[in-house]
Amino acid sequence: MIRPFLTDADADRVAPEVKSHLDRDRLIGYPTETVYGLGSAPTEPATAALAGLKGRPPRKPFLLLISARAMAERHGLVFNQAARALADAFWPGPLTLVLPGAEGRLPDALRGKEGGIAVRHTSHQGMARLIRLIDLPVTSTSANRPGETPAPGALRLVELFRDAVERGELLVLDGGVLGNVPPSTLVDCTGSAPMLIREGAIPRAELRRAVGRLAP
Repeated sequence: MIRPFLTDADADRVAPEVKSHLDRDRLIGYPTETVYGLGSAPTEPATAALAGLKGRPPRKPFLLLISARAMAERHGLVFNQAARALADAFWPGPLTLVLPGAEGRLPDALRGKEGGIAVRHTSHQGMARLIRLIDLPVTSTSANRPGETPAPGALRLVELFRDAVERGELLVLDGGVLGNVPPSTLVDCTGSAPMLIREGAIPRAELRRAVGRLAP
């Protein structure tokens, strides 16, 4: 199952199908502002299915895409002063924040060893619109097998996961071929001071220019 996903009209058209698909704990493949991703609803059965599809190592968490900070807060995630400043400065965009909270409300498969959940307000216009329309956060992991390069487009994604597509388990949203974009910058905001876990699309110097002492 492949659906066009290049315009706002495409997102509007596919939203009911995506919502129904995710409600059945099935999976989607989709473009982001960085690479193509695989995702699911934030439930235990769906995240287990996603780990099985990708061959994900045990206890390696998925991140969560949202369409607004309020969506994360509604699911129990907590923004400290640094997280609020970073989100205000760089969301939507390629900045992933690891946040505390949401115990008992989001699956443990999303929670890292530090106890937080990685969250990004995506700046991909289509995905942000889709997540807003279905009113549901979507899990995210790069569309590849472990150790391989992420799929640059929908056709390669289908090649990698053809069996799941043919079984109707994986719905692919075709947003065209993506450029060679660095992964998101990852900041841990679960402690008293933020820590830079991965310097990606947003350099540390830019974080510090924007929020000063509240940056890692």
